Amino acid sequence: MHLTTRLSLAVLAVSMFCAPLARADSKAIAIDEMAGYLEFVDYGGGVIFPEQIPRDEWPRIFVIDARDAGQFAKGHIPGAINMDWRQVLARRNEIPKNRSVLVYCNTGSLSAQAGFALRVAGWENVRILQGGMEEWKAKGGFDAAARTNTPARH
Repeated sequence: MHLTTRLSLAVLAVSMFCAPLARADSKAIAIDEMAGYLEFVDYGGGVIFPEQIPRDEWPRIFVIDARDAGQFAKGHIPGAINMDWRQVLARRNEIPKNRSVLVYCNTGSLSAQAGFALRVAGWENVRILQGGMEEWKAKGGFDAAARTNTPARH
């Protein structure tokens, strides 16, 4: 065997041996990061109710509709951008860190997963719209804050 072939085989063997170790290290790091986040996050700190957002605040919020493109096309919060919940980390460079970010889906469950991923990745400005699009519509949309006479509870 030629020297270059032997070297190539040696590099391949080492990389095959080290790859699982690197993945294990990455997984351990990710788990540590998530555990650290869960230990220090305030209960309800990542959630906001529609009635807690005054109408004049909406233009200053970066709103992400985390539903699929078909649902987004059927109707969404005006001004929202469509970013499927599974794509938030892949598209994180589009998400600002210097202003409020609101993520919603239909009911809040998928947007909660997207928001959690972003918060673990370092976005401390992310909030999840409690109840999602359905609750936002039911409570009056942009006028939810003006229509309520009791503060929202967690």
